[in-house]
Amino acid sequence: MPPTQFSFAQAEYGKKKKRTRREIFLEKMEQVVPWARLMEVIAPHYPKSGKRGRPPIGLERMLRMYFVQQWYGLADEAVEDAIYDSQALRNFMDIDLCKQSVPDATTLMGFRHLLEANNLAQAMLIEVNAMLIERGLLMSKGTLVDATLIAAPSSTKNKEHGRDPEMHQAKKGNQWYFGLKAHIGVDKESGLVHTLVTTSANVSDISQTPVLLHGQEQEVWLDAGYVGVEKREDMQAALAANGQELKWHIARRRKTIEKLAEGWQKSLVQAYEKLKAQVRARVEHPLHVVKNIFQYKKTRYQGLAKNDAQLNVLFALSNLYMVRGQLRP
Repeated sequence: MPPTQFSFAQAEYGKKKKRTRREIFLEKMEQVVPWARLMEVIAPHYPKSGKRGRPPIGLERMLRMYFVQQWYGLADEAVEDAIYDSQALRNFMDIDLCKQSVPDATTLMGFRHLLEANNLAQAMLIEVNAMLIERGLLMSKGTLVDATLIAAPSSTKNKEHGRDPEMHQAKKGNQWYFGLKAHIGVDKESGLVHTLVTTSANVSDISQTPVLLHGQEQEVWLDAGYVGVEKREDMQAALAANGQELKWHIARRRKTIEKLAEGWQKSLVQAYEKLKAQVRARVEHPLHVVKNIFQYKKTRYQGLAKNDAQLNVLFALSNLYMVRGQLRP
């Protein structure tokens, strides 16, 4: 979406001596996001006319604004203000303030609701992964499974005077968390997310394992929280339905290793556990991108459906971010 003609402000901005980190990041994402494919997913549901018969804001511009919101962890009003403040963001969206204004927060909210109502966020993750499969960057013979807690606001200062009814508490270690849980299936070789399931925080990690496997893997790597998953009826039923045989690599609980007698056998077990931990560590890479780089550390919306839609988009964008070096021309 390159600008066709530069304004004086854009020309002055282009002559600066230093390129900002934001400008470099946006340039990279401009090159790796499959804009045409994602717009094809959304276009059948996008309105053909706006209010009072006026043409709607271009789909690509709204998609770019929505992605800016996800990359920088901004609220609807905040992303509108940020685009007005930043020439780099306006260049990314091809907006010249002399000719057009920035789409307002209400328009962005309507676009987000459109994605949620038609399950388009989930479709975007599928489309991104389909492109990565075509490029040979996704779907190896191994899957890493893990889950992460995302905190939700626990305040009761709202109209209902209560917390989000779809969020629940869960205990991790000695600390209680209130919110949701994102369960992910990750490609062993690339560390890219191929499957996501969003539940309330009190749902056990092990119960979601069958739906996190894509059905073509031969090995699965899990932490000690999944001990016994291969014996569960739902897991055995899923494997039987796919005609699948898996090799399980499940971390041992620390106490069982500590109970072993000192000697070469214990050393061998510890070495194997270290190897399994090194492989499982790749599941943390997309979580690091979403939580630390895209700044998604707390839910923004009420209800699991809205947050699941946002998580699908965030993991689609994290997949693109992680392989930006291979995708850039």
